[in-house]
Amino acid sequence: MLRKNRLFTPGPTPLLPAAQAAMASFSAHHRTADFRALFTRVLAELKEFIGTQNDVIVTVSSGTGAMEASVSNLTSPGDKVLVLSAGKFGERWTGITKAFKCNVDVLSVPYGETFSLDDIRARLTPDVRAVFVQATESSTGTRHDVEGIAKIVRANSDGTLLIVDAITGLGTTHLDVDRWGVDVIIGGSQKALMIPPGLAYCAVSDRAWQRMETTSSPRFYFDLRKERKAAAKGEAAYTPATSLFAALGAALDFIRQAGNGNLANGRAVLVDNAELCAEMTRAGVRALGLKLFSASPAAALTTIDSPQGLDSGQIVKEFRESFDAVVANGQGEMKGRIFRIAHIGYYDYLDTIGILGALEQVLARCTGTPVEYGAAVRAAQEVYARASSGKRQLVEA
Repeated sequence: MLRKNRLFTPGPTPLLPAAQAAMASFSAHHRTADFRALFTRVLAELKEFIGTQNDVIVTVSSGTGAMEASVSNLTSPGDKVLVLSAGKFGERWTGITKAFKCNVDVLSVPYGETFSLDDIRARLTPDVRAVFVQATESSTGTRHDVEGIAKIVRANSDGTLLIVDAITGLGTTHLDVDRWGVDVIIGGSQKALMIPPGLAYCAVSDRAWQRMETTSSPRFYFDLRKERKAAAKGEAAYTPATSLFAALGAALDFIRQAGNGNLANGRAVLVDNAELCAEMTRAGVRALGLKLFSASPAAALTTIDSPQGLDSGQIVKEFRESFDAVVANGQGEMKGRIFRIAHIGYYDYLDTIGILGALEQVLARCTGTPVEYGAAVRAAQEVYARASSGKRQLVEA
């Protein structure tokens, strides 16, 4: 039968058709009034999408570029920093901070787990200059308590900055950046914003801008002060990815339309959609007798233990060969042990039902044991029906 290639990975994610069209047709030079207008609008709308009054900077890079920029701009060699690590991307924070010669204290928990707030509090001393954490650890599908962590950091010292990698968190998790006191929050274009990889963005607090004036780590391309100065004139410091900005503008328009003309409401719709698809997926997985890997599951993706004795790579391969569907294997020490199904951005009820129906077939073929066809789909439909019923009652009331 015919097969359509579909992404169920935590990045890149399915592309928004309007963004693809905008990207394909855009040809303006980056030092023109037309591009300056687009650039200025996109920066302003990203503030609404993030939910912040802080200045937003966009770099031409993957999200890791903005992670590196937050370290190089906000620390000096020898600064004491605390890294909260619970997976491959927490380990990335460790690698970056060590590369810039910080004095790194790492609070680690096993893959699939999250942090005790008491343990974080015990590690925080007034001389800690910055705390680095993920909102969602996409290698494990785990959501961290950013609000709780922020309260501890803000109580510790006004000289302690909180930097949050929300590359898979923005657009899948409700985050109150300014009220919680997050100093830098980082996103990436290839996640909930539904466009290709290539742009990273971050919102930066006044505290963080002030810190940059005193830090001494080397920086050039990722000097956020240069980008801020250029952005005030409607430009990027260096050649921007013009077509990706056109795609980003289209994606933000789509999110605004989802919120009936209000971008903040559209962001809430996007997050609620991810939450519902995640709940449906978890219900379907449990109905098949599979075990969820994460103790604190995120809305961005669902991480599932492979059945005992079965390498998860076989499941990933079967999805691709039978349905041309791309799900993700585990990373690092979890490769072969778990598989990951994402539900980020341009992803809906039918995508969820489809991947769960495919999962039933994949399990039957990979395990060679009977599967109750329809069990996962039925469980997901029941979750959706309850959620839809609640919304109808709310409207009627």
